[in-house]
Amino acid sequence: MPATTIGDERTYDDDQFTTREISRTERSKTVCGYFEPGQFIPVHSPDSDVTIVVQSGSGIVRDGNEEHDVSPGSLVTIPAGQDRGIRADDERLEAVLVVAPPPTDAEHDPVRRGLQNDEFEPER
Repeated sequence: MPATTIGDERTYDDDQFTTREISRTERSKTVCGYFEPGQFIPVHSPDSDVTIVVQSGSGIVRDGNEEHDVSPGSLVTIPAGQDRGIRADDERLEAVLVVAPPPTDAEHDPVRRGLQNDEFEPER
């Protein structure tokens, strides 16, 4: 079982959010996510549940048609098949994301498209 800290995994990229995979099984995947101000994971809706726990910073989490303001200690769980995305406000955001089961590569096509076009809500 991996043991680490948010700080030990911390890495940022000026161009887009970064993730550090902490663990993966057939049933779940855990990553640490690091966002510079304004960076985001585009809205997408994979067939997996996700739980997001904000460690530092602030931003919004899209949960279906709702947006939740998040800050340290916020915890948001979004069921499989529902739209989700996360965007940092005007400061760095660090979060732990647990997805179950891990999404497929094809389910991340909207994420890649959104990042390529700098769109939080890419067309599907």
